Amino acid sequence: MNQHVFPEPQDVSATLGLDRGTSNRRWLKRVVWLTVVACAALGLWWFFVAGSSQAPALSYETADASQGKLTVTVTATGAIQPLTKVDVSTELSGVVREVKVKDNDLVAQGAVLALLDTTRLQGQRARTLAQLEGAKARLLTADASLIEADLTLKRQLTQRIRGLSNDQDYESATALQARAAAGVSAAQAELKVAEAELQLVETDIAKSQILSPIQGLIMKRSVEPGQTVASSLQAPVLFTIAEDLTRIRLEAAVDEADIGTVKAGQKAIFTVDAYRGRDFPAVIDQLSFAPETIDGVVTYKTLLSATNADLALRPGMTATARIVVAEFEDALTVPNEAFRFQPPRVEQSQGFSITSLFLPRFPRADRGRRSQNADGTRTLYVLRDDKAIEVKVKTGATDGKRTIILEGEIKSGDKLILAARQQGAR
Repeated sequence: MNQHVFPEPQDVSATLGLDRGTSNRRWLKRVVWLTVVACAALGLWWFFVAGSSQAPALSYETADASQGKLTVTVTATGAIQPLTKVDVSTELSGVVREVKVKDNDLVAQGAVLALLDTTRLQGQRARTLAQLEGAKARLLTADASLIEADLTLKRQLTQRIRGLSNDQDYESATALQARAAAGVSAAQAELKVAEAELQLVETDIAKSQILSPIQGLIMKRSVEPGQTVASSLQAPVLFTIAEDLTRIRLEAAVDEADIGTVKAGQKAIFTVDAYRGRDFPAVIDQLSFAPETIDGVVTYKTLLSATNADLALRPGMTATARIVVAEFEDALTVPNEAFRFQPPRVEQSQGFSITSLFLPRFPRADRGRRSQNADGTRTLYVLRDDKAIEVKVKTGATDGKRTIILEGEIKSGDKLILAARQQGAR
């Protein structure tokens, strides 16, 4: 007898595709197909509309070419120094007995700055005076001996004429007179030696007073009473004196690239950190031919003089000078930024791709172009009728911000392009 076995309900659902897993896979396939269709539609839109070769609209940042004055300057840094500065030392060794001045004191020329102990020098002076008196006495004795010898020689000569003296007596008188004359010469020389020694001692006594060689201001005092000082090849500096601080000197270092344009007599303006916003006028006095190399940079010392009537400037201050090397009263100039601009380069469309869909390429500027052309000209872009027009020009001097145009189709008021951006871009 045949037995009928009925399938289970889940088997029937699986066979007819009515179970939950089969339903989910069916919806997933539908989503995938819808995504593919959407991407294809978007690709067609990009290819026919957005992917066209037309350049995007640009907006330009411009600046005007202008006619006016241009001043070319060279910048140099240095330190302020007095016109005349003297380091005072001592020629004698000894103990400082007294110091009569202090820092910032005004002193006259010849004023006593300090005194050294002179006890030993006074003893030497007394001994030299005694030697001098002895030399004078010996000179008097020699003079008397010479007078006596002269009289004896005269008597012998008279007697010789009368025949009352023999040759031996006459020769003895002659030799005696010569010895007496030599004694006088020796006594005179001894007296001069004693006088010279006295003068040396008195000179040392005078030098025990350390005097100011100039009229000025005590910038620095480096000695105290009781201190021992020693004269040598490098004697210690006891005082530093500035002659006149109402006029100062700026020792500036000019770079070797700029030294060719700097000359004596040129005007300059310098500033110091202590007085921000204040300019001090100066004039170049001297240019040094000796190079100075600091960190591989070759510079030349340039001396500038300036007035300092209110004593605002102090020695040692660091100053930054702007030396005027050229002035142009009526020159056509353009901003230096205009020379750095290059127009964006638009690339032709290479067709649609998934990469271009999600990572579109934007216009970019040419890179690696030289700032100066082979013929010596430079390129500018002028905005004319909302278009960037390329213009080649020959340039002159620059002040670092603007450059003179010597030749080229540029006139005052032209709009020089400095930068470009896509409209709507931020």
